[in-house]
Amino acid sequence: MKIKKIFVGVRPLDDTLKEAGETFDYLAKGKTVKQKSGIYFASLKEMRRVLTERRLDILKTIRDRKPSSVYELAKMVDRDLKNVLQDLSYLEELGIVAVTETGVKKVPHFDYDKISIEVAV
Repeated sequence: MKIKKIFVGVRPLDDTLKEAGETFDYLAKGKTVKQKSGIYFASLKEMRRVLTERRLDILKTIRDRKPSSVYELAKMVDRDLKNVLQDLSYLEELGIVAVTETGVKKVPHFDYDKISIEVAV
């Protein structure tokens, strides 16, 4: 079974802009560029603010217990429904989770086995 990972990185904005400039140069010259996907933060502090213990608990619970609704997820993690919905909405914006609507239910999905983190020094 192939392990599905999501990449999360921390690197300064200058490094990100430099890489973007190099990519545009390659494209302007007609060269192909390998697509990279991931979520990048400008600082470790910012990443910690996003990937909190509670949000990581939500991700692990979705992956391991596969709740049939957000309401069920909130019960599983013993948190208020409103707070779980806010966290899921934010994680969905980042592309970490997906939430599908089936009738009146919202069903959360987390399709990764690992979150790989890289920090530039």
